Order: sequence, then structure tokens, then C-alpha cells
Amino acid sequence: MELAKYKACICEGAAETAIIDILLDNELLIFNREEILEEKVIRCREGRKFETRYLRKGFRDKISVIRILDSRRENFKLSKAYENKVDVINVITAPEIEMLIIFSEDKYRDFKKSGKKPSDYCKENLRMPQVKTYEFVKDYFANPKVLIHAIEKYSEISKIRKDEFTLMDLLK
Repeated sequence: MELAKYKACICEGAAETAIIDILLDNELLIFNREEILEEKVIRCREGRKFETRYLRKGFRDKISVIRILDSRRENFKLSKAYENKVDVINVITAPEIEMLIIFSEDKYRDFKKSGKKPSDYCKENLRMPQVKTYEFVKDYFANPKVLIHAIEKYSEISKIRKDEFTLMDLLK
């Protein structure tokens, strides 16, 4: 994966933001906080809103927009003026980012038998009602080695398409 000089990191939700913040704070990604716009994760899912808020600042060089999301169908439309100036990289966490907790808890087999969505499984079976909150995820993965191990296990089992990137691709 080749990234431009300027980068923006967009996360779908609070849990994804916590994961990326942990990885950034521990310098475990192929880019660092100082390289991303405003030095923080952005929570702006619409291309046009992102364009208005961030791209109209007159960047001369290309920008890599790294989107962390679980949906393969979510579009990120930019106007023609920015199509060639922005490289959109989708990092897919399908079916949901909560899979990292399931792998960390070594509950993948039980989860598969349950037929539940990962977040529902975490809330109901693992008794983690706050699983989608920033604070919970940040505390849960306070030890970044636990997070890295979960990402590695998830990567081994995930069905990754040829044109897709995963969190594993962002790790140093």
C-alpha cells in the first residue's frame, strides 16, 4: 500500500476510532499521527462533507484518505475537481470491528454457532454492553499487544478480497 504525503484517517464509529488511536499512540501503523490531517482521526463518512471541510484548504500534493469501515458498499463520492487529487483506501473490518474482541476472548467458534452479529454477541454473550463505545474499546485494548494479536488472528480467518485492505495492512 502506497500512501501520499498527506493523509486523512476516517473511522466509521467510536470503536474503530479507539482502535486507530491505540495503534497511532503506540506507533504501530505505517503512518503516524503527525502525518494525518489535524493529527487526529476524522469521523466524517460522506465524501462531499469531507471535501468541503478538509480539501478546500488548498493542498498541492495528493492526499490518501484511509477509511476504516465494515461496509463494502458504502460509497465515498467526491466532486470531479478532487477525484485525481485524492486516493481513497478502504480498510474493511467486515462484518464488524467487534470481531477483534471476539478473537481476543478466544470465542470465535462459539460466536459462529450463535448466529448473532458480532456486537450483539459481545453485548449478550460476553456481557459487554458498552462494546461500541470509545472508552470501553480503549480500556479493553489498553495493552496494544492484545490488540495486535487480535488483528493477526482476525486476519488469518477473514475472507479478504483481492482489492481490499485490512487493519493488518496498516501495521508496521
